[in-house]
Amino acid sequence: MSTLTEEATVPVTEPIRAVGPVETTTLLRIATAGSVDDGKSTLVGRLLYDSKSVLTDQLDAVERVSRDKGYDVTDLALLTDGLRAEREQGITIDVAYRYFATARRSFVLADCPGHVQYTRNTVTGASTADVVVLLVDARKGLLEQTRRHLAVAALLRVPHVVVAVNKIDLVDWSQDRFAQIAADLRRAAGALGVAEDAVHAVPVSALRGDNVVDPSGNTPWYDGPTLLELLETLPAADSAESGSFRLAVQHVVRPRTDDDLFRDYRGYAGQVAAGVVRPGDAVVVLPSGRRTTVVGIDTADSLAAGRDTLPAAYAPQSVTLRLADDVDVAHGDLLAAADDAPVPTQDVTATLAWLADRPLAARTTVLLKHGTRTVKAQVREIPGRIDLDSLHGDTVGLTATDRLDLNDLGRVVLRLAAPVPVEPYARARRTGAFLLIDPDDGATLAAGMVTAAG
Repeated sequence: MSTLTEEATVPVTEPIRAVGPVETTTLLRIATAGSVDDGKSTLVGRLLYDSKSVLTDQLDAVERVSRDKGYDVTDLALLTDGLRAEREQGITIDVAYRYFATARRSFVLADCPGHVQYTRNTVTGASTADVVVLLVDARKGLLEQTRRHLAVAALLRVPHVVVAVNKIDLVDWSQDRFAQIAADLRRAAGALGVAEDAVHAVPVSALRGDNVVDPSGNTPWYDGPTLLELLETLPAADSAESGSFRLAVQHVVRPRTDDDLFRDYRGYAGQVAAGVVRPGDAVVVLPSGRRTTVVGIDTADSLAAGRDTLPAAYAPQSVTLRLADDVDVAHGDLLAAADDAPVPTQDVTATLAWLADRPLAARTTVLLKHGTRTVKAQVREIPGRIDLDSLHGDTVGLTATDRLDLNDLGRVVLRLAAPVPVEPYARARRTGAFLLIDPDDGATLAAGMVTAAG
């Protein structure tokens, strides 16, 4: 009977049990990334297994697939390599999402592919992440694809980068090798604009489980947290009151009913994208610029129960706001804090992650979707493609080009058909991001991050 290599397998020596109900106070979004064969899927499988986050039927399915492939051990990497093509090829192609919880926190984990040709999937998985767990093979150190994923995390302004130096057992648990790799990653991250205190390194063996969930006696020189302990304690990107208040209006609520509660009701529903709002707060409606005051905050549950207005709403709650004045507010408008509102503009410079098979050229007409608002836009020029392949600890540079191809990251200048209240992505991830859409078939073409507005 054939066996897997030690890079890809983990022994299963104890039963798996389902996770019971737990009380958690925060949600952390994780994206994993790394080069091919660094053991990323094995690490994720080990994390799920050791944290008791695998259901019995899931383990049964993985064991069955492992037997069908002729392995005499269970391949826990299959817990995230969910697609048939991935299982057959032994690589991660799509973004596999997994949900698990501990007594301290809930997690959404996006396992991103390592191959260069699937960079767009990595962009998708990391776009909403609070933390990127970047896997590095202790024997190989930093590779080109490692730098590419680090650059993607930097461009997307992911708040934390956790470097899991894997296969530390294959370098004889070397403290010097770990320290060297951690220093190399911090230098590369610093050149890309990532703050030093945002980079965390942990020596692990995904195969054996060292420092993944439980501390390892094989690394007495490491006194830091395990990978799971670190993930349980890192602050999420969107704390309750971070940033100024923003809410993109999804729906104008005007019930057609004779019920006394709703006879004169008029509210504006959407998700709080940033900050906090309270009754009495002054807000501005964008792009019109009309100013008013919030007089009530409702949810479907509070209205159904006949409760009074909520005392406050925080990101990312979905609520309905009632305003003091009968101002013109429509789907696609942005409600923002009156004392710190973005200025609507028709001119945007942005970094694009091009996700479409066909290339992008200057003068192309597209649709730009920002929050709940969609407007026509034209690509005025393409200043250059971001050269990730030549990263060697230097700042990202632009290579002159007249087009962007699939998986390219590039700089573009856009002219919008109508003003949109965008903000620099470095200041506000949610209101600084947008999508480009094909006006003919509605396909998503690119994910964009505003670098300058106006």
